[in-house]
Amino acid sequence: MPRGVIAVPQIYSHSRLATFEDCPKRFEYRYVLKIPTDTEGIEAFVGKRVHEVLERLYKAADRGQVPSLEKVIHRYHRLFEEGFDADRVRIVREGTPVEFYQQMGERCLTGYYRRHYPFDGDETLGIEQRVTFSLDETREYRFQGIIDRIVRARDGAIEIHDYKTGRRVPTQKQLDEDRQLALYQIGLADRYPDQPMRLVWHYLQQDRKLTSTRTPEQLRILSEDTMSVVDRINTETEFKPRRSALCDWCEYNDRCPIYPKERLRNGRAEASSSETTSNPADPKLSSATPDPITRQDGQLHLFAKKPQADPGSRS
Repeated sequence: MPRGVIAVPQIYSHSRLATFEDCPKRFEYRYVLKIPTDTEGIEAFVGKRVHEVLERLYKAADRGQVPSLEKVIHRYHRLFEEGFDADRVRIVREGTPVEFYQQMGERCLTGYYRRHYPFDGDETLGIEQRVTFSLDETREYRFQGIIDRIVRARDGAIEIHDYKTGRRVPTQKQLDEDRQLALYQIGLADRYPDQPMRLVWHYLQQDRKLTSTRTPEQLRILSEDTMSVVDRINTETEFKPRRSALCDWCEYNDRCPIYPKERLRNGRAEASSSETTSNPADPKLSSATPDPITRQDGQLHLFAKKPQADPGSRS
């Protein structure tokens, strides 16, 4: 039996599929060979801290205890400083200080807080909610995911919210073709039958909120297309590497057969000057980022004193 058929996981997620589409070799390292890594990019680290704070903020709001913006930002900086380890968190862009990234997370939270305070514009139905579902009746194509926030809007629609900390904002056309949140809509269909649904993205750096909807026919086509990607993975035997702008942020570039070894500095990738303006791997934006099932920040409790250890990718 082909190696890929034996080793490839039998439960999937959007990020697993997207990792394969971006670079089959990275998929092999992460999900087939299961090679552990003990580092993460600074962009991923910041994104997790922002998500932790938003999770705690909404849990507090549900109890009628909305913290002040000052307390929210204080909590963010505390989590950042307690969790940051220069030997573990990689800064690919040479010359960019860690303070730049820390302040970027603060700006994300400040803009979001001011836009949504006092956080009573909708009803929170779930925070960091795990969803598992199948795309076919035989349960051969099983999927899982973690939804940042599930909401009942004032008009009664169910909304699937996702928070992005990256710089790039997709076009409406790209959002209307987005796979991740649409898969989550499929996964929530049994929980909220016959209720209208919206997909909502918050691009925190730009303080923008964008939405999209799907028709039943669009979801049917999405299911078929997604199952086709699974079939490609299950028949893959070579897992060839694919060069892209994301390679500098890949946790496996030190072992990749096509990554230029001269770009490695002290065992880490060094971004070239021509790539320092490109968008890096964002844990809530790029498809080549940690999987949404075992996100490294895990399930965090409100106002815990210290973030949990990072066990690995969200897979």
